[in-house]
Amino acid sequence: MLTQIAQTLDRGGPALWAIAALSVTTLALVLWKVWRLWRMGAWRAAPAEAAVTRWTDGARAEAIAALSGRTGLRARVLRVAMTERTARDEATAREETARAARAALHEARGGLRALDLIVTIAPLIGLMGTVLGMIDAFQALQASGSRADPAALAGGIWEALLTTAAGMGVAIPASMALSWFDSVADRLAHDLEDLATRVFTAGRD
Repeated sequence: MLTQIAQTLDRGGPALWAIAALSVTTLALVLWKVWRLWRMGAWRAAPAEAAVTRWTDGARAEAIAALSGRTGLRARVLRVAMTERTARDEATAREETARAARAALHEARGGLRALDLIVTIAPLIGLMGTVLGMIDAFQALQASGSRADPAALAGGIWEALLTTAAGMGVAIPASMALSWFDSVADRLAHDLEDLATRVFTAGRD
């Protein structure tokens, strides 16, 4: 099995080997990103909602205590919003909350630049491999002259086109994963803004 894979990669040349490396990198990035978002609590909004409910009910100390020890992004930003709103004036508290939210969103979007780069360069590497393969095929056709074997020419062309297909095969799922992660980050940004707004609206004396 491994021998067959190596032979297929050899047919595509260095470009196909580079695309294979990108496919492994893409899979690793996606799995790492899912794990990171899970650790950040990207899909766990219930604790933050419960804390805001306590805050709006007037139980400020209980709301802050409910967030103690939680490492989720929503909980971290809410903890800053509540503690700053209790200890400082509203303008300063809002600025500190905005700073914490920006840091949280930057953390949530970590690694997306690398995935975006793979989406961009994988098809280009595949196209470059195809162009180089076509050049080799037509050079062989020119050298053979009138004795050209159509079957050999067709074999060279499909091997050249293999890199384009492989590049698209990496770029398409990477693009889908990137869009999903972007939607998760956008949802998180909306939740952070909504939760912080509710804290400041209900927290006015």
